[in-house]
Amino acid sequence: MIRTDRAAARADTSERAAHTDYTGGVYGSMLAASVVIGAGSLGSSPRLELMLLLLLTGLAFWIAHVHAQLFGARLAQHPLDRHAVLHACRDEWPIVKAAVPPAAAVAVSPLLGLDVQGTVWLALCVAVAGQVGWSVAAARRSGASWRLAAGTASVNLLLGLLIVSFKLVLTH
Repeated sequence: MIRTDRAAARADTSERAAHTDYTGGVYGSMLAASVVIGAGSLGSSPRLELMLLLLLTGLAFWIAHVHAQLFGARLAQHPLDRHAVLHACRDEWPIVKAAVPPAAAVAVSPLLGLDVQGTVWLALCVAVAGQVGWSVAAARRSGASWRLAAGTASVNLLLGLLIVSFKLVLTH
């Protein structure tokens, strides 16, 4: 009986992992990169402000996406119950997770001897790297070939470089 329960739990875990959607991670990484370039002038605690801006923006967009998913489910006449709410929250959580690495980069930037401008660039690079990483993870998890994974990585790198070019234009 215990072996059956464990086997069922493993099957459930692998089925859930196979259906994991990384769209939120890619989107959240692009959002984080956009937050970094749009931060403008930061106040007296720029690192703290940038970390909070990244994390709170991720949370705000997560809430917005959960709300949109639940509202859409309601419109489609699906019952809105606790399970549906938890499912929507879990599905959209990668948006928040994608903001954590750039925020962590901001947190460790003083240890690397970076000034505020260097910190901003580090956070931007980490966000773009996350965007590429999430897209490759999504491609591979869905069974795509390495060639297709490289293609999606290239597209996401180009999108990230487009965001970087916005930063260059805004600061020069």
